Amino acid sequence: MPPTNNRSAFLVPREVLFLAASILAWAIFVLWLGKDQSWDFRNYHWYIPYAYLNHRMGFDIAVAHQATFYNPTLDIPFYLLATHTHAWIALGILGAVQGSNVVPLYLLARTTLIVEPRELIAGAVALLGMTGGLMLGLAGTTYYDNVMSVFILSGLAALVINRETLANGTLLRGAIIAGIAGIVTGMAVGLKLPEAIFALGFGTALILMPGDAKHRASRTAAGFVGGVIGLLIISLHWWIVMDHVTGNPLFPYFNDYFHSPWALTASYRDMRFLPRSWEHIVFFPLLFTIDWRVADDLGFQDMRVGAAYVLALATIPVVLLGKRNRDPLVAPDAAGTLFAFAGAAYVMWIAVFAIYRYILLLEMLAPLLVVCAVGLWPISRRTQAIVLGLIALATVAYTRPDWLPKAPVEDPYVSVDVPPIPHPDKTLVVMAGEAPMGYLVPSLPHQIPVLRIDGWMIQPQDGSKLTAATKRRVADWHGDIFLIANEYEIGRAAEALKDYGLSMRYLECADIEANLGGPYKFCPVERLKDKTP
Repeated sequence: MPPTNNRSAFLVPREVLFLAASILAWAIFVLWLGKDQSWDFRNYHWYIPYAYLNHRMGFDIAVAHQATFYNPTLDIPFYLLATHTHAWIALGILGAVQGSNVVPLYLLARTTLIVEPRELIAGAVALLGMTGGLMLGLAGTTYYDNVMSVFILSGLAALVINRETLANGTLLRGAIIAGIAGIVTGMAVGLKLPEAIFALGFGTALILMPGDAKHRASRTAAGFVGGVIGLLIISLHWWIVMDHVTGNPLFPYFNDYFHSPWALTASYRDMRFLPRSWEHIVFFPLLFTIDWRVADDLGFQDMRVGAAYVLALATIPVVLLGKRNRDPLVAPDAAGTLFAFAGAAYVMWIAVFAIYRYILLLEMLAPLLVVCAVGLWPISRRTQAIVLGLIALATVAYTRPDWLPKAPVEDPYVSVDVPPIPHPDKTLVVMAGEAPMGYLVPSLPHQIPVLRIDGWMIQPQDGSKLTAATKRRVADWHGDIFLIANEYEIGRAAEALKDYGLSMRYLECADIEANLGGPYKFCPVERLKDKTP
């Protein structure tokens, strides 16, 4: 039997100092990189919290395409920070939150490893998890996959650290631990629905962890109830609003099931990366290790997930059929919990999404999974160390982040110079094209409604109720109308205006200057019938 991990769960001062320094270093790193200019930020991460806080639902239409209808709860804290404090404060806090992933990663490694120097190895594993190709590339961005991971990893750490209690302790105490961890995990799902893959991993870990039938049943039930509670805390209010307004609580997603007349009868899911054959499924982690375009729009080069996948598969027959290692590097019950969590989450991910960004957490967890796999092999401690050392060196050498565009850390966080608008109280603004322009709207006079008449969510001839309502709003409008469009989509915008009986006065277009993107055209619009002699 391997020795039990009976060391105090409390961190000593040097461990606290290491974790605090790591978080501070990540915050400084994010500030050094600069402000997020990503497509998603310009599309909706700045717009939807503004729209929610200023009661613009139904006042604007589809400004941020499908994302217009996302739950804004996740984006509100950063929006408030960035609009009420200095840019460096908001960005630094975001960086510190993202950097805090090091805490659950370290705790997981610390409680899983049963070899000395445990703290030093755990720190190295945690840092290796923090420096993956996409993790570095997403530093300081508002995609939030590296924020939701703090929730999920914390819930997982609660299970692994307390695995003895969950397996053999009192049913009540085990249920409380599982329930609290479930609440944290459920909140992550509520904030960002793709995190549901990790909820499945969480539930699978609870079921497969050691313990008798009573312990398994009670902790799994408590984790499920906690997960539902956490989910409802975050999402219930938004689901009610969406169901009342559109008839689909997840609008527009899964509308092939809900059949809301406001959107097309379609799932609206991004299924471009789903593997189409068994060979593709089996080798998928190797394929995106070689070429990131197989699994994402965001560039990265990283072998962590691919290495963990191969080594985990290689470890299954070793554990089931081979000779057990009498002196493993890791606690087998902790390793089993981690593999159950990661395996179930991965299977659901490849079946539903296959978008690499959604398993960023597995990129972070992969170094520990690699240690768990090799640590269970029936080979000498020295051989294990050599194998892990070579894998670590190869991992660092292979890692290449693809840095996203950044802007200087200056105040205000978003700066938009809008041309003069003569009659803001009697003005309507329309948007056309696929370009992300939602972040421009908070800089317009608040009394101006903004309707996107063409894009991913709305197209002039799609036949949806949302498009019909947009056309009606434009037809009934009595006052000035202006168009905002990306300069490179001005031709598409002209065609969309035609479908609405409108035409831009191109020679009178002005430029909108913004610190995070562009160029954009701001053009007066007239009705086509007005040109009739």
